[in-house]
Amino acid sequence: MTTLSIRVPDSLHRAIKELAMKDGYSMNQFIITAAAEKLSALETVDYLRQRAERANLKDFDRLLALVPDCDPDPGDELPPKQRR
Repeated sequence: MTTLSIRVPDSLHRAIKELAMKDGYSMNQFIITAAAEKLSALETVDYLRQRAERANLKDFDRLLALVPDCDPDPGDELPPKQRR
């Protein structure tokens, strides 16, 4: 494992600390999870874009915009503690 030192504004530090404590996480766990979630989201979009290119779907963004923005199916919701 690698140690990483970063500089963050005091207000962001306070917000992360408060939210992590509220959710029962250490700041380290919170930041690692947040970074992993962001990385996963970016990699998923890249993966889907590459798959669309291989399938000759030229207008990936237009097709993605057709996906409806709706609530999850019953049972697929995030637990109340994780909802924002």
